[in-house]
Amino acid sequence: MPVEADGPGAGQAGRAAAGVGKGTLFRRFGDRTGLIRAVFEARIEPLRQAVAEGPAPLGPAAAPRERVPALLDAVLCFKLDHRHLSLALEEAGSGSPYQGAHYTWWHGLLRESLERLWGAEGREGKGAAATDGDFAAHALLAATRADLVEQLIGRDGMTREGMRAQLAAFVGRVMGEGRTA
Repeated sequence: MPVEADGPGAGQAGRAAAGVGKGTLFRRFGDRTGLIRAVFEARIEPLRQAVAEGPAPLGPAAAPRERVPALLDAVLCFKLDHRHLSLALEEAGSGSPYQGAHYTWWHGLLRESLERLWGAEGREGKGAAATDGDFAAHALLAATRADLVEQLIGRDGMTREGMRAQLAAFVGRVMGEGRTA
């Protein structure tokens, strides 16, 4: 189903484009959340493919120091490009974006990359890389939450490039910018 617009009225426009009524959509997707998830999944699939199989900096062969900022920038750009859809998905269902399959997938990628980076750089203490990687992955993903993106871009007037630059600087600080891997 081609739904090109995000935001209010997108559902009606999507139904009209598909030539189906509201009842047909809800029989297919169960509820509004199911529909939102299906549209979200269709839109994010090319990015997931690039992350799972593509070349550096997103792909699995990239060095962690290169991959972590690229992953977060890609998540942020996706949410900037699909603000209303991302916000609707994060607000849907359980009320917690942390329980969504998409969140679990991104968190796992970041945690693994951070643990590889910090393990390779000899972090102190047994298990420190694993503990730090888990928390840091959550904290870094929090900087890309759709409600934060909406606040900074939609209400505070931050520009896309400004937000990307702020995120890159934050990621650099968390990763220990200046260290070599």
